[in-house]
Amino acid sequence: MPQAADDLAAIHQFIARDSVHYARLVIERLVRALNNHDIEAATKCFDPLYHTEQPVHPDRAYRGREQIHKEWSETFKRMPDFRAKVIRSAAEKDTVWTEWEWSGTLQDKTRIVWVGIAIHGIRENRIAWGRLYMEPVQKPGAGIEGLTR
Repeated sequence: MPQAADDLAAIHQFIARDSVHYARLVIERLVRALNNHDIEAATKCFDPLYHTEQPVHPDRAYRGREQIHKEWSETFKRMPDFRAKVIRSAAEKDTVWTEWEWSGTLQDKTRIVWVGIAIHGIRENRIAWGRLYMEPVQKPGAGIEGLTR
C-alpha cells in the first residue's frame, strides 16, 4: 500500500506543477497580445465570465470580458506605443501573482507609467478572475517625509 500512496502523491505533484506551468503560459500569452496590440488575442485570454475587483477602487469591479475588450481597445488607441512588462511573477496551482509595468505615451506626448500587482485565477487556460492593484507612478514630490506633514 505505501507504493500506491507514493504514486498518488507523485501524480498530485505532477498535476500541481503542470497547473503552474499552464497558468504562467496564459500570462505570457496575455503579455504578447498586449504588446502586439492584438485586442482579439488579448480578449481570448479571459474567460467569458471573467470577474475582477480592484480593492483600492471598489467601484471599478465588473464581470464579463466585454469590458476587457473595451478597455484595452481604448488603451491601444490612446497610447499607440503601449507596452506591458512582467517584472516578477509567482504561481501556485491555478493562481498567478504578477508584478506589472504598463507604459505608453498619450497623443499629447504625456508619458504614462502604471505599476502594481495583479492576482489572476486561471481556469481552462483562461483568466477567470482578477484582483488588481495597479496605480499610476507619481511625479517626484515631497517624498516619504511629505506623508507625515
